[in-house]
Amino acid sequence: MGLCPPTLLSGLNNSELHSVQADLVAVLVAVTDGQPRILTTGSGRALPAGPFTSNHSSLQASLRAWVEKQTHHPLGFVEQLYTFADRERSQQLGMHVISISYLALTQELDETGAAQPGWQDWYRYFPWEDWRDGMPAVIAERIAPALTDWSENASDSVARSARWQRAAVTFGLDEYEWNEELVLQRYELLFEACVVPEAWGEGDGESSASAAASLLPGAAMSNDHRRILATGMARLRAKIKYRPVVFELMPEEFSLLQLQQTVEALAGRGLHKQNFRRLIEQQSLVEETGQVTAVGAGRPAKLYRFRRNVMLERAIAGNKLPLARSH
Repeated sequence: MGLCPPTLLSGLNNSELHSVQADLVAVLVAVTDGQPRILTTGSGRALPAGPFTSNHSSLQASLRAWVEKQTHHPLGFVEQLYTFADRERSQQLGMHVISISYLALTQELDETGAAQPGWQDWYRYFPWEDWRDGMPAVIAERIAPALTDWSENASDSVARSARWQRAAVTFGLDEYEWNEELVLQRYELLFEACVVPEAWGEGDGESSASAAASLLPGAAMSNDHRRILATGMARLRAKIKYRPVVFELMPEEFSLLQLQQTVEALAGRGLHKQNFRRLIEQQSLVEETGQVTAVGAGRPAKLYRFRRNVMLERAIAGNKLPLARSH
């Protein structure tokens, strides 16, 4: 495949980048019915974003207030992700945009149990990231061939070898294992190989039309919001291995199966049931409520609650919650 066409900076030079705008961009995550969900705007093409204002004492306070007003749910875990300030993040009128992104955990349903508008499954944007039922077909059928072509189009044998090794490591090809945390690296590699729509810009010219047949499945997002989403997914996948942030996404009472399914949804990996439960019990992360709930046709499942004071205990002891993989 040839080089991607120039995108956001076409027609601009340094002298025209005369002003700067700072935006807050939020990756708001919930897990509903065992599926990881993100809040979006613009018919699913953008993450919630808006210009920074000085109405609050801090950026995080501003974000919390805005999200809680929109979702009617208090935020649990909130963490700044990254400040995106590349020169290419510029608008047509010469406005240079700096986006300060945050990852936050909340609930999708409102007080009445109704779904709020704008929530999307995050695997709609990254279908190759869902390994809960094994390697997604899109990797063998579309991604591996596309990266093979991209590697073969390198300038010389050394570059071709380097490209393929990078592709293999990133996507778990050949003898390499899949690493669920490399979400951003995978997206950026596909961007570089010009097989995602964002690499071709927002236009509908001949170059974009000619590339359509080679583009991978997975919904595109405006500007670099899919890159920001990839950053948030990678951060959360890493976080759940050593901090019990997953409990911020759980109801007050839950079964161990619900807890396991939530971790699997976020990680995109299946977990070994017995190993997972053993880890939870060893770390004393939950306690029984004395209540049970019916699960399918089987016997009722015990309900648990998160031990909130475990946060301090784990901070002192330094214990971790590793992600247990299925065999």
